[in-house]
Amino acid sequence: MSDVLSGLESMGLGNLSNIDLFNDKKSNASAEKKKEEKPEIKEPEEKDLIYIKKVECPCCGREFPEKVIRPGKVRMISQDIDLRPRYKELDTMKYNVTACPTCGYAALSRDFTHLSSGQARFVKEKISINFTGLKYDGDIYSYDEAISRGKLALVSTVVKRGKISERAYICLTLGWLTRGKAESIAEDVPGREAMLSQLSDEENGYLLKAAEGFTEALLKESFPICGLDEYTFFYLLSALDYETGRYSESLKFVEKILINRAVSERIKDKARRIKEAISEIRSS
Repeated sequence: MSDVLSGLESMGLGNLSNIDLFNDKKSNASAEKKKEEKPEIKEPEEKDLIYIKKVECPCCGREFPEKVIRPGKVRMISQDIDLRPRYKELDTMKYNVTACPTCGYAALSRDFTHLSSGQARFVKEKISINFTGLKYDGDIYSYDEAISRGKLALVSTVVKRGKISERAYICLTLGWLTRGKAESIAEDVPGREAMLSQLSDEENGYLLKAAEGFTEALLKESFPICGLDEYTFFYLLSALDYETGRYSESLKFVEKILINRAVSERIKDKARRIKEAISEIRSS
């Protein structure tokens, strides 16, 4: 056998001069290695978690395609202090608004179909008459697109004279989207610090408006408000006041939570953390 492959040494392949020409059996070691190897699991991209749903506009009656998150495909992993949900796969807030590209009527997706004939008339008179249309060619919504859609939902809700709490909640989601946009800016982007400063100011403005609206809703609406019970709502207000530097107002809601025996320990623990944070700020 060695004669068949003699001369390989001159090419630096002397180690192959005794190779078995017709036996392709793999070594036990390589076979075991292959057995242990597992196929690589590819994480889904945002576009893979979205599908197109046909929606009929309750304002103009036109049907249009809307990007929607596939059910059961995202997992919430945490919440920010102001209850902003965080999901492992994507920012669900980018898909929280449904907007008609023809007449301009937009709303939180959960409220989109709740439109009376009188409200539809207001939208047509104030929005549709000047609306130039929406067009998104991408597979997903960017933060800028999502923020624009949120603003359209906010103005639609004001025009149709929707609930104060609904307007406040849209302001809150706009704050969350602005925060998400800031978090998405890569560290090597030129002018990043200036961009983050501007976005921080914008977020603060949205949160202030949300707190203002929720405070007014507290006087005019009955619970549940935006799906929240009384003390979860108080906690949200305390968090918004804390985030916007209104510490005295925040502590008033914190105390309402802490003195009530019926409030869950989960909410009380969240409220205590806000109280401790304010104490640290004031003592520094």
